[in-house]
Amino acid sequence: MRKQVSIHSPKYSFATHLLENGTNLLYIQELLRHQIVRTTERYTHVSKCNIENIQSPLNRTEGF
Repeated sequence: MRKQVSIHSPKYSFATHLLENGTNLLYIQELLRHQIVRTTERYTHVSKCNIENIQSPLNRTEGF
């Protein structure tokens, strides 16, 4: 199986790693110098593993 690689692949990886490590999408938008946040969203390919590990704030055991 061959993966398609483009000149933008490092940019995709950079944005995805920042997002997965908790960086706010608006900061990523600024770092990538995008005018529109939708453009930034295209670069953020969040892994399914991380999505499955998201916990609802309603299920947290910590007090408010």
